[in-house]
Amino acid sequence: MKKLFVLIAALIVVAACTAPPANRETVNSSTVAEKPSAPAMTEADAIAKEKAVWDTVKNKNYDGFASMLASDEMEVTGGDGVLEKAGSVSMVKDFEPSEIAFSDWKFMSIDKDAWVVTYTVNVKGKYRGKVFPPATSRASSAWAYRDGKWLAVYHQETDVAKTPPPPPAAKAKPGATPASTPAQAMATSDVIADEKTIWDFLKAGQYDSFAAMLAPDSIEVEANGVFDKAGTLKGVQGFDFSKSTVSEFKSLSIDSDAALVTYLLTTPGTEPEHERHTTIWAMRGGKWLAVFHQGTPVTPSMSSTSPAMPMNSSSPMKHAMTSPSPK
Repeated sequence: MKKLFVLIAALIVVAACTAPPANRETVNSSTVAEKPSAPAMTEADAIAKEKAVWDTVKNKNYDGFASMLASDEMEVTGGDGVLEKAGSVSMVKDFEPSEIAFSDWKFMSIDKDAWVVTYTVNVKGKYRGKVFPPATSRASSAWAYRDGKWLAVYHQETDVAKTPPPPPAAKAKPGATPASTPAQAMATSDVIADEKTIWDFLKAGQYDSFAAMLAPDSIEVEANGVFDKAGTLKGVQGFDFSKSTVSEFKSLSIDSDAALVTYLLTTPGTEPEHERHTTIWAMRGGKWLAVFHQGTPVTPSMSSTSPAMPMNSSSPMKHAMTSPSPK
């Protein structure tokens, strides 16, 4: 009997040690919430969503407009600086478009949870009750999948240049590092540091190093066109960026694999001298690369001057990512 009792006790101990906790499955299911997968986004669907934002403004549906923006939405303007969501919503209330026409759409998937679309928009209408001249701008928006729906996280516009920029006055200074042995830099999730590194390369004329930090499918938007990577590389060469400075950095996390940074570029001796620039960075093939860039010249505040487009007020420019126009 004593031996039987000892055996039963041993079996109970073994069972207690090997059995899983009764609440393990419950703990896992309640503490590890799966993030909903973003639905696949096509170019047609992206265009439809962007047009829907403009429709809310045209129809004066300001609540609808606000509902399509992320809580941390950022808008980059030439006249009023960098706006948060409240500023964007306030701005459109003074804008009354009567005719809106779109063209030249380009769509890029940033990652599985984000995308960017850029296009040309022609607008007629009123601003603060007064008719403004027909305006043509290159507009861009980035969208992210948040809380089960697609929301706009960024917008910027740049007026289309009426005339081509003047030819460069002088060639760029030769880079400190020969093109055959470019300086190496590995971008990180610190997009402010990454952007500063890119400008260090441009100021030194190290174009191969600059190129290594751009995604193969990168898009650049400026007053006189929309450029692929080859166009961007061709544009930056032949100009002296050595006196350019960057400041007033602000960044926004789009998702775990993408972020944007916006800042003020100052280049003495160019017209315009001050521009607001934005770059979207994304993880591609295990590396952070610049996938999108746009710049807008600094102009007098639109709240006291000429009429504006719904999410920005800007004027013709030649932004420095492809070469600022020397005076």
